[in-house]
Amino acid sequence: MRSRKIHAVIVGADRVCRNGDTANKIGTYNLAVSAKHHGVPFYVAAPSTTLDSKTACGADVIIEERETTEITHNMATKERVVLDGPHLSIWNPVFDVTPAELITGGIITEKAVFPPAKSGSALFDVAAML
Repeated sequence: MRSRKIHAVIVGADRVCRNGDTANKIGTYNLAVSAKHHGVPFYVAAPSTTLDSKTACGADVIIEERETTEITHNMATKERVVLDGPHLSIWNPVFDVTPAELITGGIITEKAVFPPAKSGSALFDVAAML
């Protein structure tokens, strides 16, 4: 992105909340922040079945957590590869949430591309996309 050879970023989503916040695999938020920083349009492509008009925003999404052993152990040999210590704390979430304000290009479904609103309090109206 820094070299400006990327014209857009398109990611998927496991859930799109009513306000346009999206839950997706870890790292999606980081890509969105980087795209915003570099002025690259950021799109979320998701089937309409992932649009969730009942969940108001990303803060309401319950993030599943995985076992810490996925990070501390070699999954093939089951051998611990991270030293334990009194200050070691591990959090292994499955998803992260990307705020709607970072979705600068729009939300893509099988019905249409929905760009963010140019004015108003809500950038996206997921109920209207359904």
